[in-house]
Amino acid sequence: MSMEMAAWHSLYSTMRAQEDRRPFSVATLRRIAAFARPHRTLLAWFLLLSVVSAVLAVATPVLAGQVVDAIVGGAAAGVVVRLAALIAVIALAEAALGLVTRWMSASIGEGLILRLRGAVFDHVQRMPIAFFTRTRTGALVSRLNNDVIGAQRAFSDTLSGVAGNVVTLTLTVVVMVGISWQLTALALVLLPLFVLPARRVGARLARMEREAADHNAAMSTQMTERFSAPGATLVKLFGRPAQESAEFLARARRVRDIGVRTAMVQSVFVTALTLVSALALALVYGVGGFYALHGRLEPGALVALALLLTRLYAPLTALAGARVEVMSALVSFERVFEILDLRPLITDRADARTVPEGPVTVEFDHVGFAYPSAEKVSLASLEEVATLDARGGATVLHEVSFRAEAGQMVALVGSSGAGKSTIAQLLARLYDVDSGAVRLSGVDVRDLSAASIRRTLGVVTQDGHLFHDSIRANLLLARPEAGTEELWQVLRRARLEELVAALPDGLDTVVGERGYRLSGGERQRLTIARLLLARPRLVVLDEATAHLDSTSEAAVQEALAEALAGRTALVIAHRLSTVRAADLILVVEEGRIAERGTHDTLLAAGGRYAQLYRTQFDRQATRQDTVSAVPGASEPGDVVALR
Repeated sequence: MSMEMAAWHSLYSTMRAQEDRRPFSVATLRRIAAFARPHRTLLAWFLLLSVVSAVLAVATPVLAGQVVDAIVGGAAAGVVVRLAALIAVIALAEAALGLVTRWMSASIGEGLILRLRGAVFDHVQRMPIAFFTRTRTGALVSRLNNDVIGAQRAFSDTLSGVAGNVVTLTLTVVVMVGISWQLTALALVLLPLFVLPARRVGARLARMEREAADHNAAMSTQMTERFSAPGATLVKLFGRPAQESAEFLARARRVRDIGVRTAMVQSVFVTALTLVSALALALVYGVGGFYALHGRLEPGALVALALLLTRLYAPLTALAGARVEVMSALVSFERVFEILDLRPLITDRADARTVPEGPVTVEFDHVGFAYPSAEKVSLASLEEVATLDARGGATVLHEVSFRAEAGQMVALVGSSGAGKSTIAQLLARLYDVDSGAVRLSGVDVRDLSAASIRRTLGVVTQDGHLFHDSIRANLLLARPEAGTEELWQVLRRARLEELVAALPDGLDTVVGERGYRLSGGERQRLTIARLLLARPRLVVLDEATAHLDSTSEAAVQEALAEALAGRTALVIAHRLSTVRAADLILVVEEGRIAERGTHDTLLAAGGRYAQLYRTQFDRQATRQDTVSAVPGASEPGDVVALR
């Protein structure tokens, strides 16, 4: 490593060290060792070869000095040739070892990245929905990218660097002292001028880098939100493209200014340290040359000292920053371990059962539930706040009890925020109850395996989510082994066959981010087709037909009626016309079941359901009168009830 490269390395190390300084524990080191254990044999060879490379690096300057002495002393040509040949062999050995150690370093580092990323990704998938509602996606992705790579550097760069630099420094100092302790001491006098400024400049650069990173993050957030289909639509509707561009350019200019200042500070610093190292080399040549002229030092020894000096500053500066490099790597490990230490609230029991075969019954037995507090499901660093919200979750369900017999359709109606969707989430075991029990076919869902529940239950939400993938891939999420004919069959039943067949790539057409290349109704029918493909025994429809026009809705209702034949269904609806034929209607208000019964009995009772029903249909009648006054206008009528 040249002196200029050593200066850059020292500066880079101190910059990274300023990013985060937190204490670490022995437990952290043990966990790191556990992740590294599968690579221990390769790691041992890697360290051994790094030491050998360090020894060879010191040997070359010594041999170069001997070549000079042989020439000056008038030695035989064969001696010089043999020494030159040995230098060439060492150079070849160094090159070969460099390639081998680089392969080992890459293998260890990439293997560690693979294990860490796999562990974090698998762990995050088991986190409760509350975790994802609180966490910023970008912060979580950063853990899988930046922090995992930072942890990998501990093995691929820092560990080998420390081992090699310790050996190189030790051998270099020993050899230099053996040649001339006076010149060695003189060379070390200038070392503080080489190392210490990096601390101050590194801290300054780190502050600028953090500021630039904050602005870059803000620009990324702005682009992510504004470049999505809903965000772009919102900006256009409110006529703010110019303002958005101005805000973006203001941040971009700030990043530009910081970049220019950073480049200049870095260049001045590196130039100054390179100058210091050049002065040190000049000092050695001057004093050493004086000694050589007066017979107190051999010319070859002077050359060897000069070459060794270039190998002295690099490991010294690297080791000076080794501690902060190690701390930075450990911080990255701890940030990864923070995620792994978040315990999933929903886990399978060791003796988890499967849902009994046959038609499924649903029972809620005096269920009470409060959404978990932030400290149970999240991290302040992932929410990008100073401290987590310490308040406990408020109870949202109180003593909820009902039973849906096999093949029945139970409807949940009520005001927004009353707790209807929460009931559906507990049924799917996205959360666990705080009191009481939820049972499928008489078995508490906490005693069932997650895989069994997923095979039994199918859900269609109001905002059916689709991945940025093909229609085929989005359908196969329900049943990966399904064939092409089965896919066309469910599309036919969801009244999407003609639409998909007319697309340029048919089933392989990419639907876009969140499915926004399709209309709202088409998106919803595709999620219903996915449900039909899954063939669940229990179905939850959360406003599943909200985005459909009257024609499509009637067609899809027919398909759903076919799919639900003999199956149990839980339907959440705001439009009460969709639940007239339900076997049981539950009116949910403020987390409690306020009324229960059939459509006719609840209307006759004149309670909350009758009030909601009259209010809703009075509004529909008003809208119909308004629409009828507009020539050519039409209003969707009532939908076909599920039976």
